Amino acid sequence: MAQGTVQVTHGGTSRWRRRSGEYPTLTAALAVAGDGDVLSIAPGTYRENLVLHHAVTLRGPEGGLGSVRIAPLDGIALTVRASAVVQDLHLEGQDRAAPALLVEDGAPELTDLRVQTRSAAGIEVRGSGARPLVRRCTVENPTGVGIAVLDGGGGVFEECEVVAAGQSGIAVRGGGHPRLERCRVHHATGAGIAVTGEGSGLEALGCEVYEIKGAGVQVAARATARLTDCAVHRTSADGVTLDTDAVLMLAGCDIHDIPENAVDLRSRSVLTLSRTTVRRFGRNGLSVWDPGTRVDAESCEIHDSTGDYPAVWISDGATASLHACRVHDVPDAVFVLDRGSRADVVDSDLSQVRNTAVSVSDGATAQLDDCRIREAATGAWFRDHGSGGTLANCTVDAVQTGVIVTKGADPTLERCTVSSPAEAGFYVSAGGRGTFTACRVTDSSGFGFHVLDGCRTTLTRCHTERCARGGYEFAEDGPLAQECTSDGSGARSAAQAAGASAGAQPAIRTATAAQSAVPGASAMPAPRPADLPDDPAAGGPVRGSGEVLGQLDALVGLESVKREVRALTDMIEVGRRRQQAGLKAASVRRHLVFTGSPGTGKTTVARLYGEILASLGVLERGHLVEVSRVDLVGEHIGSTAIRTQEAFERARGGVLFIDEAYALAPEDSGRDFGREAIDTLVKLMEDHRDAVVVIVAGYTAEMERFLTVNPGVASRFSRTITFGDYGPQELLRIVEQQAEEHEYRLGEGTAEALLDYFTQLPKGPAFGNGRTARQTFESMVERHAGRVAQLSEPNKDELTLLFPADLPLLPAVGAPC
Repeated sequence: MAQGTVQVTHGGTSRWRRRSGEYPTLTAALAVAGDGDVLSIAPGTYRENLVLHHAVTLRGPEGGLGSVRIAPLDGIALTVRASAVVQDLHLEGQDRAAPALLVEDGAPELTDLRVQTRSAAGIEVRGSGARPLVRRCTVENPTGVGIAVLDGGGGVFEECEVVAAGQSGIAVRGGGHPRLERCRVHHATGAGIAVTGEGSGLEALGCEVYEIKGAGVQVAARATARLTDCAVHRTSADGVTLDTDAVLMLAGCDIHDIPENAVDLRSRSVLTLSRTTVRRFGRNGLSVWDPGTRVDAESCEIHDSTGDYPAVWISDGATASLHACRVHDVPDAVFVLDRGSRADVVDSDLSQVRNTAVSVSDGATAQLDDCRIREAATGAWFRDHGSGGTLANCTVDAVQTGVIVTKGADPTLERCTVSSPAEAGFYVSAGGRGTFTACRVTDSSGFGFHVLDGCRTTLTRCHTERCARGGYEFAEDGPLAQECTSDGSGARSAAQAAGASAGAQPAIRTATAAQSAVPGASAMPAPRPADLPDDPAAGGPVRGSGEVLGQLDALVGLESVKREVRALTDMIEVGRRRQQAGLKAASVRRHLVFTGSPGTGKTTVARLYGEILASLGVLERGHLVEVSRVDLVGEHIGSTAIRTQEAFERARGGVLFIDEAYALAPEDSGRDFGREAIDTLVKLMEDHRDAVVVIVAGYTAEMERFLTVNPGVASRFSRTITFGDYGPQELLRIVEQQAEEHEYRLGEGTAEALLDYFTQLPKGPAFGNGRTARQTFESMVERHAGRVAQLSEPNKDELTLLFPADLPLLPAVGAPC
């Protein structure tokens, strides 16, 4: 084949058409080519503007990328209006007002193209009928956009690369909605990826955006995007920005080495993050502004700030929620300010904070539940009037000051513990208020509770131990303190601090004879231990066993578990009736071992088991007290036995459920105090065998080892109930229940798609069973919301029906489920 010629191999079925021909130009070859024909292009430069109207195959020499150049002097180098195949070509354009490659219709396959141009766009997909599949294509366009998807266009881009762009690397607007897989965008001037306008959307999987002179990813003006397993790094501006009702979901992403805000969102935008890491940022890791703007982060990590700004900044009425997140090595962890702004932080770790872990100011609110704060200057600081919120079940360790309340702030703290503060555990001054219930301070180098200036703080059932300067320091006209206790160490005791002068009734009383008496305090009946919460089951009606068993039967799956519980219940019931008839009843050991993976319903069944025993009169109340190693094991000799006894007392008349019980006996235990908890527990179970039912739970192999650590353990637990993993049908049923509960419905084909999804879902160690099913439903609701939010007036079916397209992507092999 001669240089600069085009050979056409006809693929049509008409007999009169000749099978092949050779043409001097591409334009001439295309004029005779029809659907199915193959155009093989010889090496050379073709100064032609090509338009593909038929489903032809247009290809250069195999392995000769760059040897065929389509390089017109102006206009569009290649326009595609059919489901053609184009491969192994080099496209060049010089028209600043037009793209080098334009797809206007059809579903063409574009493979191994190199677009090296100075055009308005390197590749442009325009129109609702354009759905190309673009594979391994490279775009270099130093004057314009790398890839543009406009006016309802779509398509899939796989392993493509934008190596330079004078504007955005990838731009989506006018209702465009492409999908990117394993693409790279770098050295763009503008945003790396920009998605703009109502109806516009983008989904990216395994992509990388870096070396951008501007923002890495920009979503604005009611556009939506979802990035999964993507990386954004080395930008000159913010890493990710959202503005004006934008919606973005980040899953498994890594945003790092950003000189400004890693993520910035404003004007009612919504960001959802899961399994995402934000690190090495110069300003805020998450910057959240304006009423209606919201961030929901789960299982994320924010760390290694390179500047002097808070890691999470929430202001002007915005809301942020962090669940199971880690924030560490930052100047400040969470800073929330302005009335209407709110931070909700659950089961999260805030550590190695140079200043304040949680700061609340200007009327804002913070809610922290089950969080751990350590190695900070200040654990939490409620700064001024109107600022408040709740800290519940939180621990603060190795800080200068645990919690500060000043200038009229009024938070509520429940069951919080401050350990080893260099100054005070809790410090209130300058008109601060606050309500502290069942809070504890241990090993303070200063005071436990230090309340200045007559602040009207309320303390109930609080406790201090080993505080160098005293457990409590406040004036007589200061806080209201009830049933608070101290071990009496330090310079001033609790009652002395309370102003127990002649004729004054001291506000602080001792709790138990085991604790050292507080001088000046009058005798009172011993209350419940100071650090234990109120009993959630107190005063609640006891349901009949039939009703509770009915609820057990309604649980998805767990057939063998249900049989075991019913058999045990039948034994107990028959034994009770035999006793009533004056007959001997067989001894039934009620303590149980639950084995199995997380999310299989162990806690739920334990709660129902307690109710059943209460309905049969075996237990007084049947309530459930759930604890783990952290609740039982203390930091020093003797404290573990006290904690274990307190948990046992709290469970009296009900069920003590110890999750991950094997953690009490680690394989490499050394001087671990967990075995002290086991020894104490075994003795309590023997001494009070009818008062509490103990259930220990955990993974099967680990629980088998746990039963061998103490000779008395195995004898106390004679029955093991195994909770198997849920199968695909059971996971589907859980999603159906969730949908029914939240008033959604599964559309046509959705149940079958879910069943296939759960069949293919990896069942590794992190598989969450029921939790995974619920998370799948939540992801579907999120994707449904992103889809329906684009409709101007959705009807009831559109608002309630979930379709297969709403299913999340399957995690990669080896990724957490």
